[in-house]
Amino acid sequence: AETGLETHPPSCPRPGSTLKVCPDPIAVLTAAQLRVLDPTGARTRLFSPDNPERVKPGDILLVRHKSGDPWSGVVLNIRRRHSPIDTAVLLRGQLTRVGVEMWVKIYSPNVEGIEVVQRKVGRRARRAKLHYMRLPRHDIGSVEGVVKAYVRQKAGGPVAGSRVKGRDAGSQSKKSNKKGRN
Repeated sequence: AETGLETHPPSCPRPGSTLKVCPDPIAVLTAAQLRVLDPTGARTRLFSPDNPERVKPGDILLVRHKSGDPWSGVVLNIRRRHSPIDTAVLLRGQLTRVGVEMWVKIYSPNVEGIEVVQRKVGRRARRAKLHYMRLPRHDIGSVEGVVKAYVRQKAGGPVAGSRVKGRDAGSQSKKSNKKGRN
């Protein structure tokens, strides 16, 4: 036997495996962050691929920030990364008749709320990323009128189109007068 080497028992026990305690720590951390960032689960449902009423490219969204004005635009792209917390939306709108695009992280603490103003009109988008809408031929332009009508209708004000302007103003009353004469 060797005389110079002696084996001693370890001074502290070997730590147990964390695999038994928490098999998937990333999923646990993600769920904990989602509980903090989205306690009601509204944003998760709004962008969930399993939800048939989810936000899709071509929809018009209104994003309210805690500081600054609300931003509205057409959804060009929904970026889902490995973690659902990194989900972001590319919105295209207009400021002073110049097309502007803005990435919005949906779980950002600076985002107060996200509302669907209008679903895509007509056929569904056949692409997941609508970058062709940057071209003048496909550009929707300003969505400010649609958003103003939505906000007015949501607040309980007069619905757009209920007030008739121009030469057709008061035509209903004229028709009723004609009926009254006969």
